[in-house]
Amino acid sequence: MDSSDGDNGTIHDFVFYHASDGIIVADADLVIEAVNPAGVSMLGDTLENMIGKPIRHVFSTNPALLNLFTRAGGLSLDVRLARRRLAIGTGRNVGGKRIIILQDVTEKRDLQTRREALIRSISHDLNNPMAAITGYLDLVQRSGDLQPLQARFLNKASDTAGKLLEVLNQLVDLAWIEAGMPLEHKLVDLTEIIHQAIGRVKAIAQEQKMVIVTSLQTPMPSVMGDPERLEEVVYQLLHNAVMYSESEQMIVIHSWSDQGDVYCSVADRGIGITDEEIDMVFNRLYRSKNEHVSSTVGGGLGLTFAKTVIQRHGGDIWASSNFSEGSTFTFILPIAK
Repeated sequence: MDSSDGDNGTIHDFVFYHASDGIIVADADLVIEAVNPAGVSMLGDTLENMIGKPIRHVFSTNPALLNLFTRAGGLSLDVRLARRRLAIGTGRNVGGKRIIILQDVTEKRDLQTRREALIRSISHDLNNPMAAITGYLDLVQRSGDLQPLQARFLNKASDTAGKLLEVLNQLVDLAWIEAGMPLEHKLVDLTEIIHQAIGRVKAIAQEQKMVIVTSLQTPMPSVMGDPERLEEVVYQLLHNAVMYSESEQMIVIHSWSDQGDVYCSVADRGIGITDEEIDMVFNRLYRSKNEHVSSTVGGGLGLTFAKTVIQRHGGDIWASSNFSEGSTFTFILPIAK
C-alpha cells in the first residue's frame, strides 16, 4: 500500500499492516494494488500471486469475492477462506478504488451453530414429556365440571408447562454469553432498539390495559454493540415492568446522553422491591418472596441476562425502588466515538 510522509500516512500504514481483518485494494480496472498480511494469510496465497493481477484471475474460484469486487456500492457477503475458514466480506468504493475487508467469523459461527444445536436438543428431549403434561392437563379440564379452585390450579399448571421451555432456552443463552460467546460489534441506534422492544411487549401490555410512554432524546448518539442482545435487554426490563405491575398502570421508558455515555431507564408503578432484596434481583434464578412475584410464571433469569449483556458491552445496570410504589431500572453504555 502506498505510504506518504506525515502522520496520516504512518497511521494508515500501521492500521493496514497490523489489522487483524484482511484488506484487499483494487484499482478502477479491478487490478489488485495491495493486500495486507492478514488478507494474505486468510486467502492462503502469496503477494506475488496477487499484486498487479486482475481480480478475475486471482479469485476465479471464489465467486463471493468476485461479487464483492464487481457489484457496485456497499455490499456484505459470506466468503470462503483457505483451510475451511469463513469470513464476512464487505466491499465499498473509496477514492476511485475498490476496497474489500474480510472479518474471520469461523469460531463465532461455530459457537452459534453449537448453541442452536444444544437448544434444539433440549427442546426435542423435553418436547414429548411437556406435550404429554399439557395434554393430560387439557384432558382433565375437559373431563367434567371443575370446582373454581381446581380450574384455577389447572390453568396455572398449564401456564407453567408452557413457559418451561422458554426458561430453559433463556438459561442456555445466558450460559453461552457468560462463557464468552462473541457478540456483534457494530453501530447501534438505541432509539430503534427501544421501539423494537416496545413492539414485542405491546400485546402483553394491552392485555393488562397498560400504557407505555416514551421520552427519548433525539438525536441519540450511537453505541457499539450487539443489536439483538441489547434489544433483548430492553425487552426484559419492559416485560418485567408489565408483569410485576397492577393493571391500568403506566410504564415510562426514558433515554438520554451526556458527553461520554447513553442512558436508558424503565420505570413502573408496580409492586416495588424491598431494601433487603434490591441488591439480589440481578442474581441468577433469584425470585422475590413477594406473593405477586411467586404467583407470576418466570425463571429469574431476565435481569441476570440483562446485567451480563450490559457489562459485556462495557456498561452497567442498576435498580432503584420504593416498595409497593414502583421500580426504575437504568443501564448505561459508552457512546461510540
